[in-house]
Amino acid sequence: MPVVTWKKDNRTAVLTMCNGPNRMNRIFSQELNACLDQIEEDADVRAVVLTSTDEKNFSQGIDVEWIGKKIQDKDHDTVKAFMYDMNRIFKRLLLFPVPVVAAINGHAFGNGAIVSCACDFRFMKKDRGFFCFPEVDVGIPFLPGMVAFVRKAVPEPLFNRMILSGQRMTAQELEANGVIVKACDDQDHLMTEALAFAAAFDKKRGIFKELKQRMHKDLIKVLDDEDPVYIEPINLFVAD
Repeated sequence: MPVVTWKKDNRTAVLTMCNGPNRMNRIFSQELNACLDQIEEDADVRAVVLTSTDEKNFSQGIDVEWIGKKIQDKDHDTVKAFMYDMNRIFKRLLLFPVPVVAAINGHAFGNGAIVSCACDFRFMKKDRGFFCFPEVDVGIPFLPGMVAFVRKAVPEPLFNRMILSGQRMTAQELEANGVIVKACDDQDHLMTEALAFAAAFDKKRGIFKELKQRMHKDLIKVLDDEDPVYIEPINLFVAD
């Protein structure tokens, strides 16, 4: 069974995570990148909406048990390949030549929240789900690129509080702080609003991608510079 799929809704690609809590491991990263390849190759696509089939979760982030077991087994090559895969996903979402809208239909924790921050716009339903960065409680510090992606989407005072406290935020709180475009009543409302918003864009890919590259030049440099310092030595966890 695939863990990520996509289909077209008119000229919008609906990219769907479909593995329950959607914890991110190498299979997830490979399938998501493959779907992005296919979407980018379809010149008819004018927007992307990223969401999940799970009733409770958008994504609970990195599969900590999986990555911990790989490190315990000294399978560092697989861990590094996964981290590079995720950086490729972040960069692709950031620079994708059409607007990318996250329809956050449930909990978005850690890397799941960061993926939504890499998107251009975010909607979230308010009847279920929290948005948070629990890394401070589980001993997994953000990589510099992750920090930069969150800062792109979250205003600095709120960013500071969320990163250092692990505080869970509701859709209404995120809307009030400009993190999401709209807090939606339920699942149907979420998808209706996100799809309508995405469909309103009909821009040429060339200018859209060039604008993103110029807007996010500094962020991409941060992402590229972290490889030899954090990923190659597997500098991913902090001991007490």
